[in-house]
Amino acid sequence: MHAASITELTWRKSSHSGNGTECVEVSDDLPGVVPVRDSKRKNGPSITFTGTAWTSFVEEIHAKRFV
Repeated sequence: MHAASITELTWRKSSHSGNGTECVEVSDDLPGVVPVRDSKRKNGPSITFTGTAWTSFVEEIHAKRFV
């Protein structure tokens, strides 16, 4: 994946974010991976998780294992 292609993805943030400005955005456009970026830095860097790693991370958040 090239950095330039990241800006062409469709990004979304959690519905729990509301109108907050301290958010991360994710994209569902790439099969098998989940790119994540800072909503304030749309042209900034992103980190990419495997689908399995992202699912595990979200499950841990829902279980309130992160403070």
